[in-house]
Amino acid sequence: MRWLLDTHIFLWCVNDDSSLTKEARKKIYDATEVYVSSASIWEAAIKIGLNKLQANVDDLIAAITESGFVELPISVRHAAGVTRLANIHRDPFDRILIAQAMAEPLRLITADVSLKDYSELVEVI
Repeated sequence: MRWLLDTHIFLWCVNDDSSLTKEARKKIYDATEVYVSSASIWEAAIKIGLNKLQANVDDLIAAITESGFVELPISVRHAAGVTRLANIHRDPFDRILIAQAMAEPLRLITADVSLKDYSELVEVI
């Protein structure tokens, strides 16, 4: 299985947060590949700047490789994919993650139930 982590799932992994269930951890660590989008680092950087997230962006970048995850850059194909999405969710970071999952294809693992309506590629934990 190839996963794309939603931003909060990535942060839970990095911080060993108890919000990430044992079942979810198993899915992530048993995967053949786990991706973290550059959009997640962008989102985290904005939240750090707004004091909504206590983290160091350089540590988050390093955590991608240290965790054995793979960076997923945003391509023009990903960006264009957003235009084909229904207006279910307004968050631009979630929308680009959905577009990336659909374009690659990858399964997006999230705790955000509202994203499930986009695609069968979305798995809510």
